[in-house]
Amino acid sequence: MFDPQMELLLTVLARVLAAEADGSAGVWEEARSALAACGGGEEDLALALELEDREELERLTTAWRSGAQPLPEHDRGVLKRALKAYRKRLKVTLLDAESSLGGGPFSSGRTSDIVGITPPSRYPPPVWRELARQGRLVDSGQGTYELPPEPGR
Repeated sequence: MFDPQMELLLTVLARVLAAEADGSAGVWEEARSALAACGGGEEDLALALELEDREELERLTTAWRSGAQPLPEHDRGVLKRALKAYRKRLKVTLLDAESSLGGGPFSSGRTSDIVGITPPSRYPPPVWRELARQGRLVDSGQGTYELPPEPGR
C-alpha cells in the first residue's frame, strides 16, 4: 500500500517497470492510484500511465534519476520532510549526548563526537538512498547517514 506522506512516487514507478518486464498484471493500475494519491500534477507521467507507455515511463524515470529533469513535486516534498526529520533527530541526539557527557554541574561540558545517525524509521530506505544519491546526506554504511561537510570547512 502506497503511503503518499512517506513514500516516493519513483519507487512505485520502478516497481511498475520491473513488474512490466516480468509480465505482472495490475501494476499500471497501482501506479495510477499512487499518482492520484499524490495529487496528480504531473501531466506527462499521467499520460504515460494512462497509455501504459513503458518507453515514456522509462524515459521519465531516467531523466528524474539523472537530474536532467526535476523530480516530481510529490517526491521533492517527501525528500524535504525526510531531511527535516533527519536534522531534527540528529539535533536531539547531539543534545542528549552532550548533556550527559559534561560531568559536574560547574563544568563547561563537552562536545559530542556523533556525526551520523540511523535516520527516522517512518520514512522507507529508498527515501534515504535518494537523499544520499543527491548528495544531501552521506551514506556511512550499516544504515547510518551523516550530513555532508559544509563548504568552506
